[in-house]
Amino acid sequence: MTEAPILTAVVRRDRWIVAIALGLICALAWAWLAGQAREMAAAPAAMGGMGAMPTTGPAPLSLAYIASAFAMWALMMVAMMLPSAAPMILLYARIAGGTRTQGGALPPTLLFASVYFAVWAAVSGLAALAQAGLAAARAISMMKLAIDDARISGALLLIAGLYQLTPLKGACLGRCRAPLVFVAQHWRPGLPGAIRLGLLHASYCVGCCWALMSLLFVGGVMNLAWVAILALIVLLEKVAPLGLIGARLLGLAAAALGAAILAGWPAPLHALQ
Repeated sequence: MTEAPILTAVVRRDRWIVAIALGLICALAWAWLAGQAREMAAAPAAMGGMGAMPTTGPAPLSLAYIASAFAMWALMMVAMMLPSAAPMILLYARIAGGTRTQGGALPPTLLFASVYFAVWAAVSGLAALAQAGLAAARAISMMKLAIDDARISGALLLIAGLYQLTPLKGACLGRCRAPLVFVAQHWRPGLPGAIRLGLLHASYCVGCCWALMSLLFVGGVMNLAWVAILALIVLLEKVAPLGLIGARLLGLAAAALGAAILAGWPAPLHALQ
């Protein structure tokens, strides 16, 4: 077998390994979330480590509570963001695998994906701190970790909805919706290039999705149906043909819903939770 067919076989093998690994990681993260949601629904008072307001367990502002909440948020970000990030990761693996100086697709792709999720881990840390503060103020429910104060929930919906209409949201979403163009513009060879591209892609992704992630506190951080709905919205925004238009329509609906809740109409909030 000549060198070219050998290289092609290695590249294809690496891409398959990446694709299978992404699928397994996503499935495990969703399975973990489902298990946690079932446990909290069955015994919310006993779940002291995952953000509820239990009678026993670590205090909301303790290191143990924040670490547990961080682990939950980090795994939830993997479950929610991996489906929409997979096209970019697989594209990167294909291009990196075709570049002989990269040493195959696996090392740079692993680094690219690790940097991407490290940025989301930092976002998870901020979310865990916010959850701890809300728990300490007794502003979230025990079972689903949803904000009890309708005014705060309404404000979050209004802010998230208005952000969907901003040029910044549109610019970030545009980068996420065109992975081939993005890679062509920002590609650099080697592992430093993988780190740089991972940071850039994650930054645009956070800019695109942070407001939607904040709505987890509205419907419930451990409300599995709500988590799945938001994950589906993120995916459709990035891959559906009318994703940008859909994002703006969603923004109008969320802003209107938030304004209605702030005006004293709590029924929509109860439906979400």
